[in-house]
Amino acid sequence: MNAPLVVGARRSPLSRAQATWVGERLRERWPDLSIEYRFITTAGDRDPVTPLPEIGGKGLFTEDLERALREGDIDVAVHSLKDLPTDRPDGLMLGAVPSREDPRDVLVVRESPVAAPRDAGGRELLRHLSPGARVGTSSLRRAAQLRAARADLDPRPIRGNVDTRLRKLEDGRFEALILAAAGLRRLGLWPTGAHVLDEGWLPAPGQGALGLECRDGEDGAAARVGALDDPVARAEVTAERALLAALEGGCRVPIAARASLQGEGLRLRAAVYDVDGGPPVEAAGRGRRASAGAIGRRLAEELLEAGASRLVERARRLSP
Repeated sequence: MNAPLVVGARRSPLSRAQATWVGERLRERWPDLSIEYRFITTAGDRDPVTPLPEIGGKGLFTEDLERALREGDIDVAVHSLKDLPTDRPDGLMLGAVPSREDPRDVLVVRESPVAAPRDAGGRELLRHLSPGARVGTSSLRRAAQLRAARADLDPRPIRGNVDTRLRKLEDGRFEALILAAAGLRRLGLWPTGAHVLDEGWLPAPGQGALGLECRDGEDGAAARVGALDDPVARAEVTAERALLAALEGGCRVPIAARASLQGEGLRLRAAVYDVDGGPPVEAAGRGRRASAGAIGRRLAEELLEAGASRLVERARRLSP
């Protein structure tokens, strides 16, 4: 009897749902494949209170999974790709980027502002929030975007699973939250007060995508995982993560990016935000899909030359 393929992920409901989704896609291709799931508590999970930017460091949600992968406890690690550092550890490979979920952010409000149009989108609704409204987010990027959009709002840190955050909103601790559309959709949740933030509001690099990591050189697991790779998602996140790496960003710097394919062409839009709420530095670039990484690196250079280096350095000085 063949040994089961062990799929590892974090213990959160969202991570479990993502791992199960991966297992189901694998079984669609290999119905007789035996799959086991192993759910692991990561460093980011062990401290559920401290705001993530204050914890600092890389790989808060990924290093423990990578350790289990290297030690042979699991065969595949399922990551939210936006959590995975761009520098690749020795002996591990990004075996697949499956089809991408909705990469956009969502504004979730407890009560819709009276002045807002009934069919308002997220950006429109944001303009109608009361001055001083408390907006919960665990993301340095989202907090910086909020300050840039409206300096009179009050971004506040929030931790916990998606359902925990939604309960905190319902309990009146916040007037609004900003969450990832992908997480809500993967959990089958879409609160009444959820409004998508449109294309002018850029997400984190890699948001909405999964990264399936496996050991380099293990043909069996790598071949199965590689069958789930989606070329469109792979090209998009290659450009976004190349930009992130060139900016030497990560979760300590408020960087946003979104790539989209148009035939064999790829368009990349990106911005670096000011942690103090000043204007962001924005840029866009195009190129051939086959040169996705080069497009990201070139756009990073343009951003740095346009003044983003100052914003990156300011964010680093404030991080642990």
